[in-house]
Amino acid sequence: MRLIKHLYKRLHTISCVRLKPYGISPPEYEILMMLYGTPEQAITPTEAAEAASEKPANITRLTDQLCEKGLIARGSSPDDRRKIMLTLQPAGLALIESVLPEACTLLHEQTADLSEAEQARLEKLLKKLLNGVDAVDA
Repeated sequence: MRLIKHLYKRLHTISCVRLKPYGISPPEYEILMMLYGTPEQAITPTEAAEAASEKPANITRLTDQLCEKGLIARGSSPDDRRKIMLTLQPAGLALIESVLPEACTLLHEQTADLSEAEQARLEKLLKKLLNGVDAVDA
């Protein structure tokens, strides 16, 4: 577990440094990527909280910041006006598409010493560990 903590700290620091020129934080990036990865480029605040691994209380602050930057918009769902939806705006799409090449290159460099089989095994083990942590936390 100590190694996971060290890895998290290093990855978080690197992410903060790499995202700073774009004017976004790692949790904001996660929300934007979640929006980018959906066909309709729209999610609920609850889905945003899950994507950014943030508590719902923090999502309001983060989404407010993204709205102020013009990267996302907050509005009602066309299917249920009581439901709030977050949608990716053209500026948010442009930002993500400018960040992606660097993010992909960085990820490739960080995992270069792992074979595809090792990467798959690591992902499987981390998911198993996460499920165990979630089971105890529930």
